[in-house]
Amino acid sequence: MDKKHYIIPIFVPHKGCPHDCIFCNQKKITGETAEVTAEEVKARIEEYLATIPSGGSHIEAAFFGGSFTATPLGYQKELLEAAFSYVEDGRISSIRISTRPDCIDAEIAENLKRYGVGIVELGVQSMDETVLKLCNRGHTSEDVIESIRLLKEYGFTVGVQIMIGLPGDSEAKALRTAKELIDSKPDIARIYPALVIKNTYMEDMYIKGEYNPLTLEAAVEISKKLLILFEGNGVKVIRIGLQPTDNINSGKDVVAGPFHPAFRQLVESLIYREMLAFMIGKSEKKYKTITVKANPRNISELAGHKKSNLSYIKSRFFIDKFVVLQDLSVEADSIVLSAGEDSIIMSKKYYYSISYK
Repeated sequence: MDKKHYIIPIFVPHKGCPHDCIFCNQKKITGETAEVTAEEVKARIEEYLATIPSGGSHIEAAFFGGSFTATPLGYQKELLEAAFSYVEDGRISSIRISTRPDCIDAEIAENLKRYGVGIVELGVQSMDETVLKLCNRGHTSEDVIESIRLLKEYGFTVGVQIMIGLPGDSEAKALRTAKELIDSKPDIARIYPALVIKNTYMEDMYIKGEYNPLTLEAAVEISKKLLILFEGNGVKVIRIGLQPTDNINSGKDVVAGPFHPAFRQLVESLIYREMLAFMIGKSEKKYKTITVKANPRNISELAGHKKSNLSYIKSRFFIDKFVVLQDLSVEADSIVLSAGEDSIIMSKKYYYSISYK
């Protein structure tokens, strides 16, 4: 049985980042403002460990904030040492950090390795040079490629974070970004639709009519294609959509953009809709009754928001009766479609392998 995975988030605010990206306001996004100390790292870990089952769990301390290795090396060591003491005594399994692609070199990589860091996530955002310049990222696509190469050379699990819908971006550029990243062989990815956050330059652009964010529908469509592209090429997508905070969840700090608290579910539901349409469309027979079985963990995405997938399939294929059943014997992330004497099984993994290559 797989170990349950827990992450202890430790936000290191905008300290040390050499650039002010037009979309970024870390105080709003993370809800953190003050500099984190080693004692606070230990206090946060202790607080979370008190609520996590001690046996059979994989527990990571995660330094988020996007510019961890842009901080002074001594400060990095101070925070990492505090977390590493819990790795050494076996109370947590490993450490992960997120940082900028242009803030990785051999000295930094060696230091991260020394203190038990296992995963390094890079805030790539885009591999398009025009998008990077418009967003004042301060790094190039070559910086990304070199950082991934160096991190993999040191044996880290490498993550890439991309943001769709930024100024100058397009669906074609987002797909090219994913393909270029896949060529560098990262291990994991996150996909974030760009949101207009208060007190950012992008908010000024939006107010002046110089920037229009993606619609929710467009963001879901592009994210769906990216998810299929990444996972179809062996890169696991560990998150889609910005992590809600109290302010962001209530809409206080999101001025505009495709925010939804269950964004990934919308993306996954669209994939199941396409899988169903593909399976039914391949049959030369016309059926009035169809039964679909799925593992209980996939039923919600299969049915879609307010059963929209069922309504869509019935209408498109002129089906009178569409029955969805939970079945523990069906493998997770697979569906079994039965119509008359015919039965078809399809997994998401297989669907990914035949789509958007």
